[in-house]
Amino acid sequence: MLDPLFGTAVETTTLDNGLAVTTVPLPHLHTAVCALFVKVGSRFETPEDNGLSHFTEHMLFRGTERYPTSLALNTAVEQLGSTLHAETGRDYSLYQLALEPELVGDAIGVLGELLARPRFDDIELERRLILEEINEDYDEDGVEINVDDIARGLVFGAHPLGQRIIGPRSNVERFSLADVRRHHTAFYGAKNANLCVAGPVTHHAVVAQAQRAMMAMPAGHRAEVPAAPGLHAGPKLEYVKDASSQTALSVVFRAIPELDPAYISLVALQRILDDGMSTRLHYTLADQKGLAYSVHAAIEPLADTALFEISSATAHAKVSELVKELFVLLDGLRAGKITEDELAKARVRYRYETLAAIDDASAMVGWFGGTALYYEPPSLSHRLEQMAAVKLADLKRVAEQVLDPAHLAIAAVGSLSRARLGELRSVISSWS
Repeated sequence: MLDPLFGTAVETTTLDNGLAVTTVPLPHLHTAVCALFVKVGSRFETPEDNGLSHFTEHMLFRGTERYPTSLALNTAVEQLGSTLHAETGRDYSLYQLALEPELVGDAIGVLGELLARPRFDDIELERRLILEEINEDYDEDGVEINVDDIARGLVFGAHPLGQRIIGPRSNVERFSLADVRRHHTAFYGAKNANLCVAGPVTHHAVVAQAQRAMMAMPAGHRAEVPAAPGLHAGPKLEYVKDASSQTALSVVFRAIPELDPAYISLVALQRILDDGMSTRLHYTLADQKGLAYSVHAAIEPLADTALFEISSATAHAKVSELVKELFVLLDGLRAGKITEDELAKARVRYRYETLAAIDDASAMVGWFGGTALYYEPPSLSHRLEQMAAVKLADLKRVAEQVLDPAHLAIAAVGSLSRARLGELRSVISSWS
């Protein structure tokens, strides 16, 4: 793929074992990022296995044949001047190192060792650590208080996308070494992964290094993606009582996927709502009405769907007023009350951030490595052309489609009296 913004080609070569190796040449940078994306996460799990992708990711840090302990593994990484970053999501898992370009081959060697020759030692120690991590999402009585996970459960219901990435405590307490090995065998094959390197690198050199380091990965097979469920019927509200000083809110709508032609209009709409202190969300709700110190809107893209989310935390007494005023803002978007100046500003800021991403090797491996697990990433030039073509009518159309009260889900975690909770329910039920 030759993108005019780069001036050089983004190239992909598939190794004999099926591993896709992509390079994003960024000759103007002085550091590089090596990232391995694996098509595994909570959306691929059954309820009985929920949390096993995250558990397996943790277990991979417990040493390999060459680096037999977690200390040996982390020392090898840090001797390269790097840190091994890993995360598990709903659609994929990521293993990433950032370092000097001259050490890319060594980094690929570490990733190959990590994925192909794990020891999976110290399972009971790792289990205790994950259970400590789970404690952050529950109160002292074992009630879930993670507002983001609660909201996604409302939107996706019993579908795997509604599951928590870390899984329930009961699953983590019983996962065995056999479960970890089974999951690793099922998902950590070369055909189910992408290696992406961004920075001042050459494609042939990276491919040669990957040939040496990654061929020990078995071919495996490409995981099939459970399709996203249909739209939920709303509006839905789930309130969880928690003795915190504020009530946390997550207001979520199902949105359209990245491959939908209207997705770029949704991106522009989100920026008009919240992209800086002069945009509607912060200026109206925080700056002018003092209903929250911070309030944010974001899009979470998934393989075949997306979420449009507004999140905030506010004083218990302000919850109903905050939600009511938020609905007023959303009504304005649905009615098409958007100016050309707002759209022009959104375009300028989008263009700047797109250009800035070319100076961010991590952003580039995410775009050309992670996205490619599901579909060929559109070029950045194409995305800029799409944004430049967005019209006010497009914004109104996508606002009507996505910001639909019939598909609203709200999670609230805090301490609301019966009267305040009743006010909140009334505000939500009266929005149409």
